[in-house]
Amino acid sequence: MTTPDLAAAGAQGVSPAQRPSGRFAPRAWGLVKPYFTSERKWQAIGLLAAVVALNLVTVYVDVLINDFQRDFYNALESKDYAAFTQQLWRFTWLAFAFIVVAVYKFYLTQLFELRWRTWLTERYVDGWLSARAYYRLELGGTATDNPDQRIAEDIRLFTEYTVSLTMGLLNSVVTLGSFVVILWVVSGPLTVTLGGSEFTIPGYMVWVALLYAIAGSVISHLIGRRLIPLNFAQQRFEADFRYGLVRIREHAESIALYRGEPAERGTVVGRFGRVVSNYWALVRAQKQLIWAQSFYGQLAVIFPFVVAAPRYFNGPLKLGDVMQISNAFGMVQGALSWFVSAYASLATWKATTDRLLTFDDALAELRDSGDRLLHAMPGEAPALHAVRLETPRGVPIVAQATLAVAPGDRLLVTGPSGSGKSTLFRALAGIWPYGEGRVEQPASGVLFLPQRPYLPIGTLRATVSYPAATGAFDDATIARALHDARLPQLADRLDEEAAWDRRLSPGEQQRLAFARALLNAPRWLFLDEATAALDEATGTALYALLLERLPESAVVSIAHDASVAAFHRRRVHLTPGADGSTLEERAVDA
Repeated sequence: MTTPDLAAAGAQGVSPAQRPSGRFAPRAWGLVKPYFTSERKWQAIGLLAAVVALNLVTVYVDVLINDFQRDFYNALESKDYAAFTQQLWRFTWLAFAFIVVAVYKFYLTQLFELRWRTWLTERYVDGWLSARAYYRLELGGTATDNPDQRIAEDIRLFTEYTVSLTMGLLNSVVTLGSFVVILWVVSGPLTVTLGGSEFTIPGYMVWVALLYAIAGSVISHLIGRRLIPLNFAQQRFEADFRYGLVRIREHAESIALYRGEPAERGTVVGRFGRVVSNYWALVRAQKQLIWAQSFYGQLAVIFPFVVAAPRYFNGPLKLGDVMQISNAFGMVQGALSWFVSAYASLATWKATTDRLLTFDDALAELRDSGDRLLHAMPGEAPALHAVRLETPRGVPIVAQATLAVAPGDRLLVTGPSGSGKSTLFRALAGIWPYGEGRVEQPASGVLFLPQRPYLPIGTLRATVSYPAATGAFDDATIARALHDARLPQLADRLDEEAAWDRRLSPGEQQRLAFARALLNAPRWLFLDEATAALDEATGTALYALLLERLPESAVVSIAHDASVAAFHRRRVHLTPGADGSTLEERAVDA
């Protein structure tokens, strides 16, 4: 998409699938409130109270500095050295107080943001992992792109911008209340003549500051409103680009074998092109906003002097009074112009909040659809009772399946490619959510060995023990399992940390999965083409080892290798049909 296309898209807003449902303000408050009513509420309220107090003290110090400026410049104008010296000492302790408050305000604000981010991250991680939402989001192909980026990046931005914008607004309100009185009194009335009649405007500088801020706010909103959808899109495109790079790293060997560098380069450059195009649209929108803000800010520097000049040159005001008016006008105008100065940050915050809200919507949709999903019920053994399996879009995969796996069973699942063998396995494992019928699943004792095993990053000890916790098996037991799985070269590398899925060959990974099965000793073991990367002799030997070491465990396999069939006593075959595959039991040697 070209830059003009993206600019047009930004003007129209995000797509309906990406837009959070419901009114924005109450829903944004719904992201904030839970932390202050959670189990950590007193810690949260205490830190927030400390941050608010320090912000109020900052405004009070600003008021004292404003008084100092009046007296300091009056001392200069009258050439009163004693008063000048006194004001220097006054400034010294004011500056020291300002520094102390600024340091602790920064420290406590960062601590508050970090603890809030920690709590929010834990909450979102729990929601993402509970009820296998992470799995269903990927299966369903929802509009919630890059959940990892939303948890890692958007939560950080949300807490940072929420705190900074809230404290900025609080400072502006308190500053306005503190300095508007000073400006009202010091600026005094202004008499103007219109049509032969005289009008007196009390505290005229306050009204000037108000009109100035209103004009700036309206102009900023008209110019900068496109920043919100553009920021939303930028977050998505950046995450897509990073994800593409990670995919290349994860599948480096396969890409190298395919010599797929040109295709990967095209994909990566294309994704980066979307990043750049949207970024330029964002830069152009920000440039227009900066033009307006810069004119607004620079004019505000000289504006109070121009307005106060008639009363100064006519005698009522001293130089110190003019400086105090200038400072007070700047404070009042700055407070009234909070919306102008914070507009770009507000746009980023709004886009970030929208991304978290759409993530919330996706998780809520998964929770609400739970009653319509295929759920695994507690049972003594894995079993399917009149189960129909479908794709996330409702296309039938398996028409109807009734199957039970008894303890110690040896079951082989066969069928042509695409007949639904792996989906049947997922249903038996209790993780496939789409379909109808009744699934039974024991609470524990089930282990699944896919064709490509999952190897978490960490020590080899933790990787081979997975899913058991590190330390569940002693080193001697782990070493023996590795030897038995024909990986003796790894037995003395248990403390080595690495990305083992890239360090080990596919065959080594499958052998490590067998070592994992020997260690965890599940009551039900499912193997989906778990020896596909091994030679026939090695695969046969590992199957024989499993049956020897785990004689009471049920073994359920998907395999096309005839040598594997000999280790099973039952065989079920899937035959594709228009309404999904049908399941029938056949003889093992058929």
